[in-house]
Amino acid sequence: MGNVITPGTQAPDFTLPVTADQTLSLSELRGKPVIIAFYPADWSPVCSDQMALYNQILPEFRKFNAELLGISVDGVWCHNAFSESRHLHFCLLSDFEPKGNVAKKYGSFRAKEGICERSLFVIDKNGIVTWSYLSPVGENPGADGILEALSALPK
Repeated sequence: MGNVITPGTQAPDFTLPVTADQTLSLSELRGKPVIIAFYPADWSPVCSDQMALYNQILPEFRKFNAELLGISVDGVWCHNAFSESRHLHFCLLSDFEPKGNVAKKYGSFRAKEGICERSLFVIDKNGIVTWSYLSPVGENPGADGILEALSALPK
C-alpha cells in the first residue's frame, strides 16, 4: 500500500480531463472545500458501490459547500459511460495520460497494478489537506470519515 500525503500538506494542483474537451483544475475550486476520492476502476463492484454511496449522500457534502471529485486512471469515455449508467452528479476525472501522474503526487498509485489506490482526501478552502485516508483496495471506505473531516473545518 502507498503512503498518501498527510494532513497539513498543500494539496498538489492538477488539471485533468472531465470530458474529451473539458478539463478541471483543483485551483479552480479554491475558496471551497474539496473531497478527492481516488478509486481503482470504473465498473468494479466496490468502486461502483462507493461512487453510488457518494452520489446518494452528495447533498450532505454540499451542506458544507464541498465539491466531490472522483479520480481514476480510466479514460474519459469510460468515465462518461460509468457516470451515465450510475446517474452520478459529480465529476469523474481521468488520470489516464500520463497514467496515474496525479495519483502519484498524492501517494495514491499502485504501480504494480497500474491503478489508483482507494484513498480519500479532504482539502480546505485554502488548498490544504486536512484529512486523508488510505483504504484497503477491496473495501468501500464509506463516507463517515469525510463527513467528520468536513464538520471539523472552520466555518
